Amino acid sequence: MKNRLTNILITMLAACLLLTGGSIATAAESPKVKEAMKLLRETTDKLGKPKLEGDVLIFGSTKINNDFTVVDSVKAKLGGTATLFVKKGGNFVRVSTNVMKDGNRAVGTSLDPSGPAAAAIKQGGSFYGAVDILGKIYDTGYEPIKNAAGEIIGVYYVGYSLE
Repeated sequence: MKNRLTNILITMLAACLLLTGGSIATAAESPKVKEAMKLLRETTDKLGKPKLEGDVLIFGSTKINNDFTVVDSVKAKLGGTATLFVKKGGNFVRVSTNVMKDGNRAVGTSLDPSGPAAAAIKQGGSFYGAVDILGKIYDTGYEPIKNAAGEIIGVYYVGYSLE
């Protein structure tokens, strides 16, 4: 209960900072999260430019939905978790992830639409800090995936469990 209250307070503080134009980076921001995000982005950049075809996220000619090669390579090299989300309506849905839910990959689950990460992404920014992901607290990084026209079509995510 105490951990849950702390997690709620951290999330609320991050949201307040976002809404007031303050820095979104928190004390939880860490070099390993930045390093993992850099690796995730470099790995997808090697595949080619991002685009959407319907609800399918594509880098170059590589379809990402249900292909776990990229996210698993980041985990193999640096540990932690990685996800690629696709924009679907006003939400962002996991299409490639090694975040687990009930013993399975959490494909099809959404980024918390009321959380500080989603708010930052929707404004074109990034979010780094502690958040609750499917009931567990992670030190995280979220950055927008933009197509050639500069439109946000998805989200890069990396994180390390704090529990």
